[in-house]
Amino acid sequence: MYEKEVLKNGVRLICEPMDSVRSAAVGFWVGSGSRHEPEGLGGISHALEHMVFKGTQSRTAARIAEEMDAIGGQVNAFTTKELTAFYARALDSHMDTAIELLGDIFFSPRLSEGDWQTERGVILEEIGMYEDSPEDLVGEELFAAVYKTNPLGRPILGRAATLNAMTAADMASYRRDNYTPGRLVVSLAGRYSARDRDSLAAMLEALPPRPEAAMIPGEYTPAFTQKQKPIEQNHLCLGFPSLPAGHPERYTLQVLNGILGSGMSSRLFQTVREQNGLCYSVYSFTAAHADTGVLGVYTALGKETEKEALRLSLKVIGELREKGPTPEEVDRVREQIKANVLMGLESTSSRMHHLGQSELLMGKISTPDEIIERYDAVTREGILNLAGQILDTSAMSFSAVGNVEGTDYRQLTIDN
Repeated sequence: MYEKEVLKNGVRLICEPMDSVRSAAVGFWVGSGSRHEPEGLGGISHALEHMVFKGTQSRTAARIAEEMDAIGGQVNAFTTKELTAFYARALDSHMDTAIELLGDIFFSPRLSEGDWQTERGVILEEIGMYEDSPEDLVGEELFAAVYKTNPLGRPILGRAATLNAMTAADMASYRRDNYTPGRLVVSLAGRYSARDRDSLAAMLEALPPRPEAAMIPGEYTPAFTQKQKPIEQNHLCLGFPSLPAGHPERYTLQVLNGILGSGMSSRLFQTVREQNGLCYSVYSFTAAHADTGVLGVYTALGKETEKEALRLSLKVIGELREKGPTPEEVDRVREQIKANVLMGLESTSSRMHHLGQSELLMGKISTPDEIIERYDAVTREGILNLAGQILDTSAMSFSAVGNVEGTDYRQLTIDN
């Protein structure tokens, strides 16, 4: 069972002992992502995530890597639209070193202009890599369209124009204003000592309290977008307004998504690929934010088969909306999700991620038993009702990347 403590400065510390293992994982979760950035500093959250590993006031980048390798540990980070996370994992006998090292990276980054001149090139190459991945690009274009006037529509990595104008001093200022105690959750899970926990708390208490910046609300707006790209396949993505993170019906949504297009037994996979051979890849997904969400359907295929694939996909969506799932589908997908949840939470890293993300994004941490209970409470009628609300083609959005010039996708989706 986890323990939660709110320190005097507002930092939330969540600890869960797992005495049957020999490792532990610790994570610093900051409520600062691309949706919190000023327009002229797009990509600064992700850039800052990179820069903390370039060196601290007392360690070089090489020394950070050497010290972590010397204890057989792992350290990494990632940025999303709503948070940035820094985390480490090590054997219980080396957790004191892992905690001190992660704390040094988080609290004392060097943030030099010379390092930024080098790292900027790395991030620009990363942007190029995603531009060359049409599966990523079509989703990025969809979100840019449906959240056109909101920071949620901006790419997490930023753009060349904003990155080229950005300085290390900008990062230091952004970090000071956004890495505040009220936005910080620290999670620790696994086998650790009371001394490890106390040293972590002492480190966090040194962070001075600061006022919190307001977040611009996000609102889904239906949109159509297409981007010409000379590639072999066309990549298509449908979007529907969905539930925000923490919504009471999120468990019903996950079962609905599983029935629709998550997995080989899903309706989309069986209909579009297995029965008709129109594509190699087709699936549905959900993206939930603090105040808004999207349910999407993705496929990649040749231009000659896209019309029929769209027709069948919309037919599958319409049938699920009008008639709902079968009891067998509900049972199958529910058991699949429950197995994934329980097996995933058996590792120290997964438990640490669950604790940190849940507390930061939803302000509540559900136990594994509570999660299973919520999935067991999902009914066929509940899925039918939610499908009627979400899978509404009048609110549908569409994104296409590939050889798309001259194709009226809006008319294609209306005709189907």
